[in-house]
Amino acid sequence: MEYVLAGDVGGTKTVLALYTRAQGVFVPAHEQSFPSAQYADLQSLVRAFLSSLGVSVRAAVFGVAGPVINGAAQVTNLPWHIREDELAEAIEVPRVRLVNDLEALATAVPLLREEDVVPLNDVAPTPCGPIGVIAPGTGLGEAFLVCVGGRYHPFPSEGGHADFAPSNELESELLRYLQRKFGRASYERVCSGSGIPNVYMFLRDCAYYRESPYIAEQLSAASDPTPVIVANALSDPPDPLCAKVLDIFTSVLAAKAGNLALTIIATGGIYFGGGIPPRILPLLQRESFMSTFRYKGRLSALMMRIPAKVIVNTRAGLIGAAHLALTLADEGV
Repeated sequence: MEYVLAGDVGGTKTVLALYTRAQGVFVPAHEQSFPSAQYADLQSLVRAFLSSLGVSVRAAVFGVAGPVINGAAQVTNLPWHIREDELAEAIEVPRVRLVNDLEALATAVPLLREEDVVPLNDVAPTPCGPIGVIAPGTGLGEAFLVCVGGRYHPFPSEGGHADFAPSNELESELLRYLQRKFGRASYERVCSGSGIPNVYMFLRDCAYYRESPYIAEQLSAASDPTPVIVANALSDPPDPLCAKVLDIFTSVLAAKAGNLALTIIATGGIYFGGGIPPRILPLLQRESFMSTFRYKGRLSALMMRIPAKVIVNTRAGLIGAAHLALTLADEGV
């Protein structure tokens, strides 16, 4: 049986999966998740995955969290520099391609089933309309799809690193706090897993909210503060400071997604991907979220025509990478 390898390479974890084609449909054969930081490079991680399987792989595509230029990528939140040719030789796979992780996710969007997404509004997409994808995970990724000749083509973007633009006075104070801390403030400094602790520290350090000793104890024991903040924001009752962090996070996410929708006139829809949106889905289903998304002044009427959906299939990035890998394998026939 012939296999292709798909990879979703993130700052926190890397997921690898073997796929094969059965009766015209590609299906997963084996999947495993790895903590990215525990490996010196992607080659070591992939070899660890393949060594125990003993299969022949025709092609591999890896979605990586960072820009891919001329077959090379520097992973944004890892000290990994990856080259397609070096990786192909190291893992002994004849055809290897690197793509931005949001390009892989965007590739999957036209392939998603109804149960893979949760709509946030009741708006039908325009056939062949442009589609935007925004995905807060460890970082903040963006991509878009353009339809040509009845077929969608994905394009990567680094829009998550665009300058953060506040929408109210509190966010203006947050901007100044981030500028003092980092020099420059991008959307990713706020609207991502790595950004959530920044918002928490801003509210705490600037005395907007008092930190609970209970939360402080949890944070001091945690290797990653973000799951602690999110869990306590969603608890019943929620911690006031953590809840406000998520209020700011969702407001900024809605505004940024609205900016993406305006940039590409996304009448095909805006899709929220990444690890965080499914975990905070009830917050995204609040009317205030869509109100902020639509609040674009004279263009607010246009925003009423933009469908918005949350991708709840956690394997969407792998599905996109697998689709690209099968295409790559077929090119080598």
